[in-house]
Amino acid sequence: MHSTLIVARMEPESAGNVADIFADFDDTEMPHRMGTRRRQLFFYRGLYFHLQEFDSDDGGERIEEAKTDPRFVRISADLKPYITAYDPSTWRTPSDAMAERFYHWSAL
Repeated sequence: MHSTLIVARMEPESAGNVADIFADFDDTEMPHRMGTRRRQLFFYRGLYFHLQEFDSDDGGERIEEAKTDPRFVRISADLKPYITAYDPSTWRTPSDAMAERFYHWSAL
């Protein structure tokens, strides 16, 4: 299973709005198109964490392919008032905000 973790900034009071936006998005066929198996959102002291797990290792490529879909463009715009880049000086795309996994364990 492939997973990505996006790190950004979010005020804690925005959590409900962000969750609602993702709930609407996840109610479409988009998660299936991107191969998303599970999405989890977290916040901690002004930081936002978006963990997305995929059925296959091509999750990153499938997200890239979905970026031009109007639903993907819309959710990106809808999230802008609530989510800001962790480092605005280096952020260009969500891939610039992805954490790098350095350890993994699974019980199978």
